[in-house]
Amino acid sequence: MDWLHFLYLTLHIDQDLGTLVLHYGTQVYLILSAVIFLEIGFLPLFFLPGDPLLFFAGAYCASGRLDLWVLLPALLLAAALGNLVNYGLGRLVGHRAFSGQFRWLDRSALLRTHAFYESKGGFTFLLAPFLAIIRTFAPFIGGVVEIRLRRFMVLTSLGSALWVITLLGAGYWFGNIPLVRDHMTGIILIGLGLGLGAVLLGAAWRAFQPPRP
Repeated sequence: MDWLHFLYLTLHIDQDLGTLVLHYGTQVYLILSAVIFLEIGFLPLFFLPGDPLLFFAGAYCASGRLDLWVLLPALLLAAALGNLVNYGLGRLVGHRAFSGQFRWLDRSALLRTHAFYESKGGFTFLLAPFLAIIRTFAPFIGGVVEIRLRRFMVLTSLGSALWVITLLGAGYWFGNIPLVRDHMTGIILIGLGLGLGAVLLGAAWRAFQPPRP
């Protein structure tokens, strides 16, 4: 399988997970884990479809085509390693990340994530996995601002575990319902949009509150 074909299958995981399972058998656990690792660990790969991957993988676990108790720890390990690698890259680049000298960095996404971190602090790493793009940029920002590694790993591991278990569980319980399966992308986007909207509204409400005496 060449890289372009692999990328195509990955980006159309809702349609092609069955193809991967059929042709690669137990290697599919490594493939799915690699996608999660790459999405979280490397900024240019933020576009990889982590949310639908987890949802449909959960549905395949429910139907017996994947083993949940093999897949779950593999995905959790992949997410933890991705966070650690991206943190290391952030430490390496440091505050030069904001200078514009690294053309491979999406500076607007980086600044948005940094502003989110400035607003939410450590809570960023609990919420970030549920927010596409931010889940990739948050660990990098953690390295740039030099958050303590132990605290970073605790927060990101907990956030990633909540993300993986939530979407795998949603796919396990609801992924084989035709109405849900056929409109999964829209459902995930709506859910994430509502969650992000609630966070932003809460932040705006706090910002406009008069200071306490």
